[in-house]
Amino acid sequence: MMALVFGLLTATLLLFGSFVDAAPCADCFTQSRAAYYPNSDDKGTETGRCGFGAFGATINNGDVAAVSDLYRDGLGCGACYQVRCTNGKYCSDKGVNVVITDHGSSHDTDFIMSRRAFGRMAQNVDAGASLLALGVVDIEYRRVPCSYPNTNITIKIDESSSNPHYLAFVIWYQQGMEDITAVQLCETQSYSCKLLDRSYGAVWTATSPPSGPLSVRMLLSDENGDEKWIVPVNDIPDNWKAGDIYDSGAQVIA
Repeated sequence: MMALVFGLLTATLLLFGSFVDAAPCADCFTQSRAAYYPNSDDKGTETGRCGFGAFGATINNGDVAAVSDLYRDGLGCGACYQVRCTNGKYCSDKGVNVVITDHGSSHDTDFIMSRRAFGRMAQNVDAGASLLALGVVDIEYRRVPCSYPNTNITIKIDESSSNPHYLAFVIWYQQGMEDITAVQLCETQSYSCKLLDRSYGAVWTATSPPSGPLSVRMLLSDENGDEKWIVPVNDIPDNWKAGDIYDSGAQVIA
């Protein structure tokens, strides 16, 4: 009888151990490859598929990247990743943190990085030049919180917008490790809201948007499926126009 009990206990522990091993690991790295933009500029591109425009080349001091599968139909735009190359001769243990601003792949890569970010994976400037000469390197990566000290989530009205018939805007400075999975546009006086469409990347659109000052509400979702709405402190004024940039007054503390 004791042998049977011991056998059942051992089997249970082994089964539990297999569940633990199979559990996702937020701090684990994924193996992949990375290349860099072939342009001569050290920073990113101004025409990325996330819709950031010129801002997409300079956010995070130009440490940006295009991704393939991690783009997730635009859901991955604005997410941050720690990327480090694995060549012990040239690469540092820390690597570099990049912001996703574009979609693309090359040579079976998950990341196409700015030249600046690609070189910053190295131990020093000379090693960075050697990495750039290689062109494509083996890497490992993991998602990390986006942090922009003293900077709030920002809304930029797209140049295609036309008050009052059509409103499109892009969300800058996404923070933390959560995805923006839905956006509502609300009249601040009547509290009536409409769910917006994701046009592409981080660009959200509304045909015949509500009138008056507008409140933008964002649904944040994490990898565990937990969700929460955040309501910015500041509204978009009723006289908004294409190209305007508004500080939402909201931050997400990672």
